[in-house]
Amino acid sequence: MTAPSPHPTRTLHPALTAFVRFVICGGGVGVASSGVLVLLHDRMPLVLANALVTVVSTVIATELHSRISFRSERRGWGVHLQSGLTVAVSYAFTTGALFCLYAVRSEPSALVQQTVYLSASGIAGAGRFALLRVVVFGERTAGGTRKAPFGKASVAMAA
Repeated sequence: MTAPSPHPTRTLHPALTAFVRFVICGGGVGVASSGVLVLLHDRMPLVLANALVTVVSTVIATELHSRISFRSERRGWGVHLQSGLTVAVSYAFTTGALFCLYAVRSEPSALVQQTVYLSASGIAGAGRFALLRVVVFGERTAGGTRKAPFGKASVAMAA
């Protein structure tokens, strides 16, 4: 018989664990995409290379988020379309943030530009995580309705 451990092990909340996996998967795909974009830079116009890398990386990230981040059984093009829409909303949000910056300061420093862009990206990423977790990969009951992934305690912690 083993003695009880003096310190009980504590597991992270499932939403926090999913968020960590989301950041690792999305960040890994982002870094890899950046490398591929550099490799394609001399082979095709940057706009075309960026579009190609964006589409392929979104498909790969969606698969990783499905299987690893959210451990969902949902698959198919509908999931990819919904995930792609969250990417489009994130793009619009970060672009809007930069447009607002340029409206306020016509020539901001590189540090200010990066601060605004990375802040907007962080906010967009958190919003995208929530949409993917609740809408795209949220658990569904037998009747097809979504099961709430956040309980009262999670909502209270967020507030």
